[in-house]
Amino acid sequence: MSTKIAIGCDHAGFPYRKGILSLLKSRGITALDFGTDSADSVDYPDFAHPVAEAVESEAAQMGIVLCGSGNGIAMTVNKHQGIRAAICWNEELARLARQHNDANVLSIPVRFVTEAMALAMVEAFLETEFEGGRHARRVDKIRINK
Repeated sequence: MSTKIAIGCDHAGFPYRKGILSLLKSRGITALDFGTDSADSVDYPDFAHPVAEAVESEAAQMGIVLCGSGNGIAMTVNKHQGIRAAICWNEELARLARQHNDANVLSIPVRFVTEAMALAMVEAFLETEFEGGRHARRVDKIRINK
């Protein structure tokens, strides 16, 4: 099975989208690209929900979302029970999000990081495995069971 990553962004995240898509392609990763396709103003939930749904349904193994602060789009994907999105602004946080929190969506705050840093975070996120162990017990308590 080939790796699939769902990606979505709003107008603020759009400038980094192509670079991330190129990086994924260079690694042989299939991107499920939910847009947006321009810098025209849009509403981030319209692009966040399809990413979350792709990850929840296992159509994609992970997701990447981008907006100006990383907050709104992360809040939106995190409304989905199967999503653990982490806002990261450096490689170490991207690694720790995977290692300790088993994050399955990376949220990038485009207005606060360079494109080179965003690409480095994507690399770190993709390359890092969940450590499990004591962290697994904590991650298991994230989901609300009603």
